[in-house]
Amino acid sequence: MMISVALAYYNGKNYIGEQLESILCQLGPGDEIVISVDKADDGSYELLEKWTKKDERIRLTTGPGKGVVQNFEHAIRQCKGDYLFLSDQDDIWAANKVRKVLWAFEQSGASVILHNARQVDREGQPNGEPDIFAVRKSRPGILKNLILNSYMGCCMAFKKELLPLILPIPREIYMHDYWIGTAGEMAGGTALIKTPLLSYRRHDDNVTEMHHGSVRFMLKKRLSMIRCLFILRKRRRLLWNKKGF
Repeated sequence: MMISVALAYYNGKNYIGEQLESILCQLGPGDEIVISVDKADDGSYELLEKWTKKDERIRLTTGPGKGVVQNFEHAIRQCKGDYLFLSDQDDIWAANKVRKVLWAFEQSGASVILHNARQVDREGQPNGEPDIFAVRKSRPGILKNLILNSYMGCCMAFKKELLPLILPIPREIYMHDYWIGTAGEMAGGTALIKTPLLSYRRHDDNVTEMHHGSVRFMLKKRLSMIRCLFILRKRRRLLWNKKGF
């Protein structure tokens, strides 16, 4: 059994070292971290190269430079593992994350596992905000997650058997994590771990925001999610007809 970590990178010099340390200590000798680098002109490319020389389980690949969704897709395509974990560049994995997620896969039979996370400040200390499951009222279910999306990529892992369903990620899809989580719901199911297994770092350079945004922005997201449902259903039917997915 091989584990792959797909990490989308964009000028993450300040936090990447702590993130990599928290991941590598949980991986076996045959596992890997694939870092898709969209941009590293903050002096961090040299730092990333030093990490690859320090640990051969880290592989760098040049990202497409077309935003976070396509950067994650690019990283996922390079992964060889049986289980794929998504990772941001600035969080901190709990010491038991990999073990707990693999156990959840075994016990649930699900295609996707989503775990909780605690919110921390730029120094990695609790910031007094509720955990992610409380903020997003997280639970499985296609209708629930259409109304309020529970899926956060940094808290997700999925089986490689899901790849034919999720790849390629359509360009009109707004969020890769909602796409993957919904694909899991339509395949082997999505299971949740209530225990926080990640320190979700909040700082001025975060790519994603926790607030909802304008009404127009939210409408655009919901339309993207509805398109996601139709595209996945059509793709699932095609795969089922071909090989009984």
